[in-house]
Parts: sequence; structure tokens; C-alpha cells
Amino acid sequence: MAAEGSALLRVLCLCSVLALALPARPPNVTIGALFTFDSVIGRSARAAVDLAVADVNRDAAVLNGTHLTVFAQDTKCSGFVGTIQALQLMEKEVVAVVGPQSSGIAHVVSHVVNELHVPLISFAATDPALASGQYPYFVRAIRGDDSSQMAAVADIVTYYGWREVSVIYVDNDYGRGGVDALGDALEAKRGKVSFKAPIPPDAVAATVVDLLVQVSMMESRVCVVHVSPDSGLAIFDAARSLDMMASGYVWIATEWLAAAVDSTRPAADHRTMSLIQGVVTLRQYTPDSGAKRSLTSRFATGQRNRSAAVNAYGLSAYDAVWMAARAIDAFLDDGGNVTFSIDPRLQQEANGSSTLRLDSLRVFDQGEQLLQKVMLANFTGVTGDVRFSAATRSLVDPAYEVLNIGGTGVRRVGYWSNHSRLSVAAPTPTATARKNGTRVDEQRLYSVVWPGETTSPPRGWVFPNNGRLLRIGVPYRTTYKQFVSKDGSPDGASGYCIDVFKAAVALLPYPVPFSFILFGDGVKNPSYSDLVSKVADNYFDAAVGDVSIVTNRTRVVDFTQPYVESGLVILSPVKERSSSAWAFLKPFTLGMWAVTGAFFLFVGAVIWVLEHRFNPEFRGSPRKQIVTIFWFSFSTMFFAHRENTVSSLGRFVLLIWLFVVLIINSSYTASLTSILTVQQLSTGIQGLDGLLASADPIGYQVGSFAKSYIMQELNVPESRLRELNIDQYATSLKLGPHNGGVAAIVDELPYVDLFLSTNCQFKTVGQEFTKSGWGFAFQRDSPLAVDLSTAILTLSENGDLQRIHDKWLSPGQCASSQGTDVAADRLNLSSFWGLFLISGIACFIALLVFFTRILCQYGKYNPGADEVAEEESPVRRPEKLRSIRDLMTFVDMKEEEVKRAIRRKSSDDRRDRSIGSSAGASSFSPSTV
Repeated sequence: MAAEGSALLRVLCLCSVLALALPARPPNVTIGALFTFDSVIGRSARAAVDLAVADVNRDAAVLNGTHLTVFAQDTKCSGFVGTIQALQLMEKEVVAVVGPQSSGIAHVVSHVVNELHVPLISFAATDPALASGQYPYFVRAIRGDDSSQMAAVADIVTYYGWREVSVIYVDNDYGRGGVDALGDALEAKRGKVSFKAPIPPDAVAATVVDLLVQVSMMESRVCVVHVSPDSGLAIFDAARSLDMMASGYVWIATEWLAAAVDSTRPAADHRTMSLIQGVVTLRQYTPDSGAKRSLTSRFATGQRNRSAAVNAYGLSAYDAVWMAARAIDAFLDDGGNVTFSIDPRLQQEANGSSTLRLDSLRVFDQGEQLLQKVMLANFTGVTGDVRFSAATRSLVDPAYEVLNIGGTGVRRVGYWSNHSRLSVAAPTPTATARKNGTRVDEQRLYSVVWPGETTSPPRGWVFPNNGRLLRIGVPYRTTYKQFVSKDGSPDGASGYCIDVFKAAVALLPYPVPFSFILFGDGVKNPSYSDLVSKVADNYFDAAVGDVSIVTNRTRVVDFTQPYVESGLVILSPVKERSSSAWAFLKPFTLGMWAVTGAFFLFVGAVIWVLEHRFNPEFRGSPRKQIVTIFWFSFSTMFFAHRENTVSSLGRFVLLIWLFVVLIINSSYTASLTSILTVQQLSTGIQGLDGLLASADPIGYQVGSFAKSYIMQELNVPESRLRELNIDQYATSLKLGPHNGGVAAIVDELPYVDLFLSTNCQFKTVGQEFTKSGWGFAFQRDSPLAVDLSTAILTLSENGDLQRIHDKWLSPGQCASSQGTDVAADRLNLSSFWGLFLISGIACFIALLVFFTRILCQYGKYNPGADEVAEEESPVRRPEKLRSIRDLMTFVDMKEEEVKRAIRRKSSDDRRDRSIGSSAGASSFSPSTV
């Protein structure tokens, strides 16, 4: 008993020591709250904070007896007032601050809490810059910042095919940060912010109207509004007065509009809803839960204005209080003690001449430890799973609802999250999405009712109503003005390209005001690469003319659908070839002639063999039969053979051979015709390979991309190139490479076709070695390029494009010969070996069948030959020769004679067997016995 008492005493002593070692929990802990009381966000946040503090103090599992107190200060939407209120909160020795709601105030207050080591848990400050290392004590308790929100806006813009937007934003840190984030998000998707309309925070109605007038004069009809919920509705009021809420406009508001709508129930304010019909807005996504429904119900019950409701910022403020409470609880559980100390720097200021009472501010000694506990939060709140990203000090898995306002309420048309992007399915946590294999490319939204009560997505742009015409650069050509050049018309330019452009513009469903501006000095053709660069540099809005679509140009501008097929070809001089007395031998090569002649004789011999026993026309003296073979062989060339074939095998072989002869005759005739009418190249260059192999000079047109292509792609040195006007083509080609001219000219096919229509002594050689076309060049992402491409396709389908071509580029006197190839290739055996093979196989099969039949007949004709051969071994040479002569004699016999001999032989054999049978029977008769 004494031992047990001693052990119990030691345990009690140990517990007493531990109790003395661990600090006692403070009876009360104070936190602060900063927001504008009289604001859309502030009214919702104030009620949510009060409810959260009450719930924390009522929950025995949190803080374990420590009472949570909150001091709220009104920032009055002022950075200066917010700073003063933050300092007053610091005097009350708060361990954390919930708020502020403004990004601008958060920037200022963050410097204060950094020095005093007090975590700042904001539920509404969305400026992405607050996540930088400059503000280590700033924690964002809202699900997503403006970078994720603007990524959602950019995805919506891209989903509907729009490229440019006008942004209306409040001119403060919150607004500017959002615009920068939107610009980055759009740039990643080849879009851009084309116009920025900053609204001062204290702007009056007239200022808002003036800015919206500027917006209405811009090209883009997609307007993104990023302002505060307290003043944002005034923008839509002004827009409606300017008829900017009509059909054709697109209005996308960030989450401020959803907060304003949620805070005032739509049924209670019909005027508010009438201002924003057709607007698309975002709202922070919070999954439905019992806790959320309970808080919403309690919020509505506790409000004096029964039409008010909690918004997404209020839900985030509620969870922010719980973050602070849980972090304080974890801090105290680890033995943390809440202490404050004086900052020596502030003490020195207080001892000086300052009357600001800075010595009343205290540094929270355990602020860094409490901040770490806040960042380790992991619980389920009314906004969903609460977990922080260590990199951004923001909640993970930002997600939004995409809402469409119409009638007296809002309609959800989809969701956006950082892993699934736009979707009609509710967002899931990132880990779940990766496990299920969610695809980002499956973008989808339900249908939207746009302003003007239209369900078709607006085009999103119009020509700016600012009195400025579309500046179109036109090349000032000095040669071949049929394509495009200056004239005396009101437009200042005319030609094939101009007419195509005007016809395409006439098909657009909207007017396009434009003016042509000539590019070039009128002395020589301008550089088309420089013209395209002027478009890329925004000097011209577009370029219309014979502009080739090549790779390096497509990197800086957008082209329409090609309206002319083009490509580089080689132009070379030709001369008439004098006919030779032996020209008729040229169609075939020597090998082709030899094989063809041999096959004529071979087929004639085969026909003779097959017909000799059946057809009397193939019999006679040896001299006559040889003549018959030669005559029959070569007469089949002209289908003039007079001998008839009577055997089936002979007819089979002859049918195959006549088909071969028909093909050979046709090919010979075509080749001979080409040889007798073809022209001969003066330079001997027959294509691109010959041009590159030679060292002769090469010409190209002034201003053409052909020079860069020849040098960069074909590696031809610049010393070989000669710049020429089209007027100099004929002279340079006639002079030739040895007399100051060129061996050939490389130019685009449309120019060459027009040149050849009046210059018959030149031809294109080889194949077209590039494939491109002519198109109209526009600045990058210009929507007009897409619409004009559709119009050009329409012109091509209805025949107008061809009619315009025939009007300006009618064929000349040499057009009929432009397609003639200047190189006539002789026909060789490789083109016909298949035909000869078929004929040879047919002959072999026929001979095989013929001689098999002969051997069978010979066996019937002379059945004793085999027996004699077997009995007499070895056979004497004279007898073997006699057998061969007998076989040859048999082969030479007529078919009728062979058949009669075989029948007679068969009859004699039957008679002999009958006599033998009778003799045998008589030898065994009874009389004999």
C-alpha cells in the first residue's frame, strides 16, 4: 500500500509540474475587422462576421473556453481613413485582422501589419499584386484573385470567337490590377484589350457618359466592366441611355455585379434588373451545403431589410473569421502565448516631437507563428474546402459560376475553374479532376440571351464610329497595271485586285468605309514586303493588291482566303526546232525499237506454230512459210494481215498482241506529233534542277519575294540575280546569259501567264515549284479578314471571280500554246514492259498447251515407240534419230491426217484383239479334246 501511495504521489506531482510549465489559455482573444460599413460588400460582411464570431464562441470545440472578441472599424472607402482605422485597431492589441474589402486599402494596411506582425486575412481584396513577397502577412481568404477571374473572362471571350475587348474599370489599384491581368490572359489566347476606359472612383454621371461615348466609337462591341458594386450600376444606366444595351453589344461584368444582384433580391428591385438585361457576369462558386443554407437563412432573418441577402463576399468573410479562430486555437494548443512588445523605432518617434501616440502600437511577438497556423488551415467552410496555396497565400481551386441576367433573375449557363475551364458541370477539386481525367479542351456553355433579347452570339465588333476610314495600302505598279495601279477614278486605284476587293466588300452584311492609299514612287514597282510591314506597323489597316501569301508575311499579318492561285515558275526563251529526215525514229529509243521488232517476229512465229497444222495458209514450201511469218508479223502493226487464224490458241495470242500493237501505235503517233511540233529551249534549261546546276544569271521582278526565296531557300548567290521590270523580260531573255541578259526568269505564275499571252517566243519550263496565292493583308486578329475570306469563297462559287478575271486578264494571241511542254521525252521500254510481259505470257501458255496436246496425240499415233525404247537399251543412235524424224514428221502433219491415222490405228488394234480372242477359244473346243 505504501508503494502504491508513493507512485500516485509522483504522478500528481508530475501533472502539477506540467500544468505549471504550460501557459494558461487567455480568457479573451481580440481580432479586428476592416471594411466599409455602408457598402454592398460591407453590409454583407458585417453581418457575416458577427454571425461567425457568435458561432465560434458557441462552439466548445474551438478555442476551448477562450472568448473571441472582434473590433470592427469603418474604412469609408478611403485609403487614408482605412490607414487611420487600421492603426486604431492595432492599439487594441488584436492578433489578426479580417479585411479589408478594398485592394487599395489592403496595399496600405499591409505595410502596417508587416511591421506589427499581425496576419491580415482579406475576404474581398483581389488585386494579384498583393500575393507578392512584399506583403508576407497578407492572406487572401477569397477563392481566387483577379488573375483567375480575368482568365475566366478571357476564356468566355475566346469561346465565342472574339479577339478584342474594351475595358471599363475603376481607376485605382483594384481596377488597374484587373485590367493588367485581363490583358495578360487575352494575350495568351491571341486577343487583346483594344480600349481602356478608366473611371475615377468619385466620377459623376456626366463623366461616365463621356467615357461610354468613347467606348461606343471603338471597333470592339465586347465590353468588360470591372468596377465596385456600389457604383457599377450607374455604368449600365448610362449605357442604356446611349442605346448601348441594344442588340450587337456584349457586356461581361466581373464578380462585383453578382455581389450587387445577390445583395438586393431581384424581385425587390425591378429597375436594377432592367438595366442589366443580357449581361454575363461571374460569381464565386460555393458548393451547396447545409451550413451554407443555414447561414443564408440566419442572415436573412437577422436583417432589417428583408429584401437583402448574403453575397459571396459575405460567405468568404464568415469563413475568414473561422480561419482566424482555428489558427488561434491551434496556436494556443501548441503552448503559444499572446504577448506584445514595443517597437524601439516607434518609441523613438514617440519620445520626439510627434503627437501621433505611436508608442501605443505594439508588435505581436507571436505573429509569425500564428500566420503559419493560418496557412495550415484545412477545414470545410460555407464556401467549400478551405486550404491555402503556399505559393500565392490564396485558397486553392478557384472557381466561378457563369451567370446570364435576364427577366427578373439570373440563370447559370456554366462554370469556370482553373483545371476544367468552361464547363456545364460543377467544378471538382483539382485532385479529383486529375483522377477522372477531365479534358480542358471540352469547352462548353449553355445558350445565353444577349442584350436585345437575341440568342445568337453577337459578332463582337463593328467599324469604329469615329469618322476615320479604313486606310488601305495599294501598290503603285508601273507595269502590268491590269492587276492594280493608280488611275483617275474617285477611288484613286483600279485593276483586277481592286475589283475583287470591292466585290467582296459588297457581300459583307455591314458597311466598310475605306480609302485607298498608293504605296510606291511610281517609278518602279514597290517592295511588297515593305507594304506588308506597313500593315503590321499599323501604318495601314490593310493591303489590297497582288500580295503573295508567304510564310514570313503570315507571321506579322493575317491574310484572307487566296483569290488567285499562284506560285513561282521558270520562264525561258525557246526557238523552233527544224525537222529531221529521221524524225520518225525519234519517238522510240533504240531499246524500244529492238524489243518491239523482236516481239513482232516472235509473235509471228508463235502464230505460225499454232496455225501450221490447222490452217492451209500457213503451209507450203519452207520459203513460203518463212515469208508468211515475216509478212504476218509486221502486217499486224497496221491490222492489215490477210491470213485468218482458225485455231483457238492462235486467236487468243493474236487478240492479246493486237491490243499491244494498238497501244504502241497510239503512243508512237502522239510522240511523233509532239516531236514534229515542239519548240526547243535556247538555253537548255529544262527545270529547276538545270537552273540551279548552271552558273548563268537569273532574273526576277522588282519588288517580288522571288529574290528572298531564291537566295534563302534555293541557296543561289546574290551575284547571279538580276532585278528586272516586266518590260525588260523579253529583251533580257533574247540577249541570253552571255550577252548581258539572263538565262531564265523566276516569277509568279499570274505575271508569267500575262506575259506569255503576248510573247509567243517564250515558255515556262519544268513544274511550278512553290504553291501559294494572292490575298488581302490585314493586321493580326482583324475580324475583317475572316469575313472577307467568306465573301471571296462566295465570289468563287457564284462565278463572279472568274468574270472579274476575264474582264481584266483576257487571254492573248499566244494563250492556246501556253500549255505546250517544251521538252518531248522519247518513249522507252520502261513505259511498255508490262504490255510485252502480258503478250509473252500469253504466247508461252499457248505453246505449252499446244505441245502438250501434240505429245498426247503422238502417244496415240505411235504407241509402240515407248515399248521399243524400253526393250532396246541402250538405243542405237540411228534409231534415235529416226524417232526424232518421226516426231518432226508427225508435227508437220495436218490435223485431219493425224486424226484419221489415229482412228485407223485404233480400228486395227480392235480387230487384232478380236482375232486373237477367237483363236484362243478354238484351241480349247471339245472336238479338239
